[in-house]
Amino acid sequence: MRWSKPWLWLPPQCAHDISPYGARTLGALSFSKVPPQWKPLKWKNLYFPNPLGIAGGVDKDGIGTPGWWRLGAGFCEVGTVTPAPQSANPKPRVSRDEETLALWNRLGFPSQGALKVKHRLEKLKRPYPGPLFVNIGKNRNTPLDEAHLDYEMLVQNFDHIADVFVINVSSPNTKGLRQLLDEKNLNQLLLRLQPQLKESGKPFLLKLSPDLSADDLKKVLDVSMKQGANGWVLTNTTLFRPPNSKFPETGGLSGAPLRERARNFLTQTLEHLGSEKKDHLVVAAGGVLYPEDVMDRLELGADLVQTYSALVYNGPYFFQQVNRWQQRPKTTSTLKNERPG
Repeated sequence: MRWSKPWLWLPPQCAHDISPYGARTLGALSFSKVPPQWKPLKWKNLYFPNPLGIAGGVDKDGIGTPGWWRLGAGFCEVGTVTPAPQSANPKPRVSRDEETLALWNRLGFPSQGALKVKHRLEKLKRPYPGPLFVNIGKNRNTPLDEAHLDYEMLVQNFDHIADVFVINVSSPNTKGLRQLLDEKNLNQLLLRLQPQLKESGKPFLLKLSPDLSADDLKKVLDVSMKQGANGWVLTNTTLFRPPNSKFPETGGLSGAPLRERARNFLTQTLEHLGSEKKDHLVVAAGGVLYPEDVMDRLELGADLVQTYSALVYNGPYFFQQVNRWQQRPKTTSTLKNERPG
């Protein structure tokens, strides 16, 4: 694999750190200035030229945003952005397993902070080539009962920049953060955020943990709908470990080991929403490694798909690969093999 994918020779942390700069450079060299058009979507006055974008965590500080669009992303998500700058958790914090196509991280919202990211994104020219999502999270030293103040500050600072907000309360790498997904805590958080979100006028999505039980998932969906959520990102990384995993118990796992869990989570979500889905946006992520995975999530009922692991294992031209793949003529043999094992 490595001979045809030289970036895999880089240490995982190094590859992660330089990828936004690589996207910016490769995008500048691209002949295309706009993402390819395939399966376009219109939602709440936003136009998605195609339904495939980068997941939160790929470009935490918005360094490579124009490049991702030029490389073919139908939309971009920047973040997680925190109010104040903060460093990553102590090392080790990024690893990968090429044999199982797994990724592991315990980064913990490293961010240049709202002010610096805001100034960078303000330089982007409107109209954007595709919608811009801004993923927001609290600083690690902010108490849970004051978390709403961090999210309010971020909405206020990015309301003229973001097309959509993604409220991240599901990372396993910020101590206690997932407690905000508890029914009572989530209801209180979103209730407190309502005035600022309504003032911004921008839709917001809630990013969910794949480790929620079926009952807790239903509660989170019901509470967030009641409090005006416009959709959900399914899912964040998982604390689940497959047999013989080489990774620590702490930290989030993604890539191929998350694929089936994320698919099941998507199916459960859509089944629970039923007719209530209506104008809500469902974004699928987790274990999206191949073009077949993208199409699979869309066929299951997702509106949009995000990827991270595919960019690690298949490179920055993955968006173009998917575009070419979905345009190919389908034969009996290809229909029998829609997804890799």
